[in-house]
Amino acid sequence: MPPISNDDPAFDVWFKVQHDPPESPNPLSRTSHSSTTARPYHPLNSQKKNPKTLHLQPRAADDVRYFYTTLKLGEPARPYHFDIDTGSDLTWVNCDAPCVNCPKSPHQPYKPRNNALTCGESLCSFLQRPLNDPCLNPSDQCDYEIEYADHGSSYGVVVKDRFSIEFINGSTGSPPIAFGCGYDQDLSSATNPPFVDGVLGLASKKSSILSQLYDLKMVRNVFGHCFSSKGGGYLFFGDKVVPSETIWVPMSKNRIGNYYSIGPAELIFNGKKVLKTGLSFVFDSGSTYTYLNHQVYEAAISMIKKNIDSKSLKMAPEDKTLPLCWKGSKPYKSMADVQNFFQPLSLRFSKAKNAVMEMPPETYLIINKNGNVCLGILDGSEAELGNLNVLGDVSMLNKMVIYDNEKNQIGWTTTNCNSLPKL
Repeated sequence: MPPISNDDPAFDVWFKVQHDPPESPNPLSRTSHSSTTARPYHPLNSQKKNPKTLHLQPRAADDVRYFYTTLKLGEPARPYHFDIDTGSDLTWVNCDAPCVNCPKSPHQPYKPRNNALTCGESLCSFLQRPLNDPCLNPSDQCDYEIEYADHGSSYGVVVKDRFSIEFINGSTGSPPIAFGCGYDQDLSSATNPPFVDGVLGLASKKSSILSQLYDLKMVRNVFGHCFSSKGGGYLFFGDKVVPSETIWVPMSKNRIGNYYSIGPAELIFNGKKVLKTGLSFVFDSGSTYTYLNHQVYEAAISMIKKNIDSKSLKMAPEDKTLPLCWKGSKPYKSMADVQNFFQPLSLRFSKAKNAVMEMPPETYLIINKNGNVCLGILDGSEAELGNLNVLGDVSMLNKMVIYDNEKNQIGWTTTNCNSLPKL
């Protein structure tokens, strides 16, 4: 298929997003920021690595979901389910190369066919770190290693194959795209990791699928997602579905790892500042929950607790779903039953005029299988995140969130995520 002009308004790409409730996600779900390095790979005699010692992670709430999309790879095109992760760049899929350690997945592993990238190819240079086994010969195959913030990892070789896409105008394409053929995954930090075939990396580096499509002049370097609290939603590449009422703030100049970050912002609860200092936040669709650094977390939950009517809600320390849960006189069935007991949160950004991200109770609370309401905001220090503040899926529900890598800005607007917006 010939390259398409970035100025052509018809050629945006969209994907349907689906959801599944994770039985036991990590604090950062299964994915987060990553580093990518070279790693020796021998398809016929790979040895399984010793499992790593990993930190215990909290059990998931039944009402919280991870979001995935289906991509088609190869010739003939075969479908694979991918966990959507804005905090990592390289997309990878379980791979029969042969597979040394691949988790149970919805589809048979991808089968490579002598299509590995070599170290001499330019894309491979973006995956290497000089202190970690650099390529010794340009003809060597291009290997990768990704380690995620939750201590999970993927190892394998970078391959190039056809990527089937559908444009919003109904036309289709199948450009050659590089991705990770993951033959050894260590997901032992999750008792039941998301039931997917791989991870769709959407960070801004050259190895991401979006960056590759942009370099092929097929789409603008813009993408967005819309996750519905009712389940489902959509993901899109390009800028033609972005509504005019979108609120924009500039991306932080000092990136935190691979994360898309913004700030400074004031965290507001019920019209009052949680802390006087401005905060930086990163967006991570690979995170089920939202995380605040310890000082902010303690201040926020103090204000939330003081605002609760103790006659209507009681603390439920026996409920281990999440660190902070409450119960009522009878089990709650939906968020509508508890919304009146909690006040909204919001983020107010100083570098953009009138830029406020509203966070109503349904974007920081969950109802679990016990009928209790739990706080979907966690203490980042317990997940070893230091001073990092992370906006996870729970806080992005019912919002179209747009990442514009050309203008270096992030935008959002509250919308119905169950249907694709009209052009």
